[in-house]
Amino acid sequence: MVSALVLSLVLKTFFFQSFWIPSGSMEPTLQLNDRILVTKWRPGVLDLRRGDIVVFKDPGGWLEPVDNSDDTPLEAAGKTVLTFTGLLPEDAGEHLVKRVVGLPGETIECCDADGRLLVDGEPLHEDYLVDGIVPSETDFTTTVPANYVWVMGDNRPHSADSRAHQGNPGGGSVPISSIVGTAFVTVWPLQQWQTLGNPYENPDAVED
Repeated sequence: MVSALVLSLVLKTFFFQSFWIPSGSMEPTLQLNDRILVTKWRPGVLDLRRGDIVVFKDPGGWLEPVDNSDDTPLEAAGKTVLTFTGLLPEDAGEHLVKRVVGLPGETIECCDADGRLLVDGEPLHEDYLVDGIVPSETDFTTTVPANYVWVMGDNRPHSADSRAHQGNPGGGSVPISSIVGTAFVTVWPLQQWQTLGNPYENPDAVED
């Protein structure tokens, strides 16, 4: 048991971690209550890229506080231990899942005459969006600060992403330091199993 806990802790700390999908903001790519695995090596050992699906800690003001007041002391202690070791997935109370659209220093704008997002004036092709879904129903222009990324959900009409937090520090962009890792596979339910690779053949990456 001790060896299993130590191994789980090592895997969670340095390699992988599991998360539940808390909402439909990433549909159809990810469904409500899917369980995904994220790699801790991106960002870190590997570069963060445009198109990556990332899990990040709430940078402040994105989520409502979680009320765990109904938990008994034993339940609270059990959740803490299981979450710490990685045996229990992190819940929706602290983390969000979105796709990286803008990298540090880039200007992201909605939209051109054809309804596409612009990255430094060039149209962004987003094949992961469902036909009929526009890249954004609201116009915006933002320049991503250094060490931040601009994130958006695939289900654009129902995603409170960077667009909804432009009044926050960073102008809606998310600090790279808040990113836990990059999703690479859906593991549950079994019928939803799929790899979550980057949609671009040659994605731009954050330079070290």
